[in-house]
Amino acid sequence: MKTKDIALIALFTALIIALGLVPPIPMPLVPVPLTLQTFGVMLAGLLLGPMRAGLVLLLYVMMALLGLPVLPGGRAGLAVLAGPTGGFLLGMIPGAVVTGWLALVFDHNNKSKADSSSHDALKPTPWWQIARYALAAMAGGIVLVYAIGIPWLALVTKMGLTKACWAMVVFLPGDLLKALVAAVVAQRIRRLNMVE
Repeated sequence: MKTKDIALIALFTALIIALGLVPPIPMPLVPVPLTLQTFGVMLAGLLLGPMRAGLVLLLYVMMALLGLPVLPGGRAGLAVLAGPTGGFLLGMIPGAVVTGWLALVFDHNNKSKADSSSHDALKPTPWWQIARYALAAMAGGIVLVYAIGIPWLALVTKMGLTKACWAMVVFLPGDLLKALVAAVVAQRIRRLNMVE
């Protein structure tokens, strides 16, 4: 692993920890608060690719499990994993990997359609490039994280899978907005060649 990779992993881990400093917003009907960590998951995947993004989230989760207060509200430890948010926390790791993998696939397909000369960084990003990144962020940062987190929530709270699914509907608008913002930010950073 190169020094640049280690620096980017450390930077994005710090970013996700910083996003955790924003106080969690309690949501009605469900013991899972609204946080900005999923935005960090999406952004890491879109910018770092699957391996580095997966390592960022693995490091973040390991820090939390070792007792460092990196989660929203300064929480940490194995008790968090055993609680209703544990599945969402674990789901962030494969969520970042899938987001990163899809972004790579979309970038590979895009290279044949667009010239990557430096003056292109000044042009507006085509809507379809942002849409592809938003789709990658939604698939990994929402669908996969929910697919792991919702059954965990249902199991821990004993509320049943259907009720847990309906309870998570309140998070969808915010998570969709996070995916769109992450896509726009990631496309701009990529076009400026700030992260490779």
